[in-house]
Formats: sequence, C-alpha cells, structure tokens
Amino acid sequence: MKKEIKIALVAIAGIIILFFGMNFLKGMSLFSDKNVYFVTFDDVSGLSSSSPILANGYRVGVVKEIQYDYTGKSNIVVRFSLKEDQMQLPVGTTATIASDFMGNVKMHLNLPPTDQRGMGMLSTGDTIRGAANDGLMSRAAEMLPQVEKMLPKLDSILANLNALSGDPALARSLHNAEAITRDLTTSTRQLNALMSNLNQQLPPLMTKADGVLDNAQQLTKNLSSVDLEATMARVDQTIANLQSATAKLSDKNGSMGLLLNDPTLYNRLNETMHSAEQLLNDIREHPRRYINVSVFGRKDK
Repeated sequence: MKKEIKIALVAIAGIIILFFGMNFLKGMSLFSDKNVYFVTFDDVSGLSSSSPILANGYRVGVVKEIQYDYTGKSNIVVRFSLKEDQMQLPVGTTATIASDFMGNVKMHLNLPPTDQRGMGMLSTGDTIRGAANDGLMSRAAEMLPQVEKMLPKLDSILANLNALSGDPALARSLHNAEAITRDLTTSTRQLNALMSNLNQQLPPLMTKADGVLDNAQQLTKNLSSVDLEATMARVDQTIANLQSATAKLSDKNGSMGLLLNDPTLYNRLNETMHSAEQLLNDIREHPRRYINVSVFGRKDK
C-alpha cells in the first residue's frame, strides 16, 4: 500500500513539475501576476495564450489569456503581463498583431516617442487599443488577385517564348551570329598582325621622315641665305632687256624691224624660193642640160 502511495506522489510531482516547466518555457509566470495590462482587438489573427510580446524588437512579456467579450463592447480582450515589474507603459501605447512566413504570431507594443511621453504612465490593469498589423502575409494575400490576373499574360509570354525558341529563323540567326563572331575573330587576328608589321616598319619610316625634315630644314636655310633683293634686281634687269629687244623688233626703222615688217623682203624671198623650185624641177626633168657625162672620156687636143 505504501508503495502505491509513493508512486502516486511521484507521478503527481512529475505532473506538477512538467506543468511548471512547460509554462516556464512558454515564458509564463504563475507566481507573479502584478504587471498585467489588457488589450482590445476586433480580430486576434491567430494570437493565442503564451504568444510572445515584443517592444522595439525585445521580448518583454507573454499573453496570459484571451477572452471574447460577448457584450459586444470590445469584442476580444487580451490579458498580458510584463516580465519586468519595473517596466511601465507610457500613455498612448498601442498594440498590433503580426505574423511571419512560418505562421508564428506575435504581439508588438508600439511605444510613443520619448518626446511625446509627457502624459504619464499607464497603471497596472489599464486597457490599451490594439489593431491587426498587415504584415507580410497580409500584403502577400492582397497581391494574390494581381498575381492571378498576371497568370494569363505570363502564359501568353511563355507561349510566345516557346514559339520563338522553335522558330528556324532564330537558329539561323544564331548560326549567322556565330559566323560573324568567327569572322570578327579572324579580322582581329589580321589586324593585330598588321599592327605588328606597322610597329616593325614604323622606326625606319620615322628615320626617313626625320631625313626629309632635315632636308626641308636645310632647304629652308638655303632659301633664307639667298639674297632676294639682288635676285629680284637681276630679274627686273632681264625683263627690261626683253622689253628693249621687243621694242627694237617692233621698230620699223631698225634692221630687225625691216626684216619682220617689210613686205618687199617677204615677196623677194618668196620669188626666190619659187625660182629655186622651178630650177630644181627643170634639173630633175632635163639633167643633160646641166651635166655632160662621157663614158670613155675625151682625148686631149
């Protein structure tokens, strides 16, 4: 009989320890229920007892209890406690519920800025206003209708892409692009060879260019050393002599002028040439009149 009593006591103690351990792991304190506040929500969005409460990203408490207000005044009342007895909530604090992609629901305490906390602190047992936060999941849910509208367009785009990828013209274009790339590679190689040859031939060309420049400089030096005034004086003298000779040729009283301008001399020369032509023609036609040829010769008298 005593053995059964011991086993029952051990089992009860284990259950009590398990209960306290589970509550401790959840962040709930069964012995401290001093720093307790209330939040009213229209929709708790999956919030439950033992859900964590965060302030500025730091865990400050846990949800104690959720009660539905059947009177219809505040819908749902959430009772929560802060784990630090010294922590007080400023007037103007609100609460929001948010959930992540993993489905974990948390309640955030939105504390007013430091410069707006002059209205004092809330007392234990006061009620603050709460609202559901849109969060990422709500935003994703709002985007679903737009995504559904985009799905037909995406199907059309994918169909067009499939048709384009199966078009033989695209394969020919890619083949042509490959050929063009190969030709460009060959052209680049030839251009590199040409540039290499130019680099090899450039020093001799530069040497020749330097020689040409030296010759040009020497020519310029020679031209600068020429007495241009004396040369121009000689040119002027030559032009004057030519003008004088031209004037003498144009003068009818001079010998050259008479030769060039007197028609009598021209007529006489013309008659002389005509007579000489007649004489030559007569010699050609009657050579024996002017030349006597003896085959055997003559005896001297």
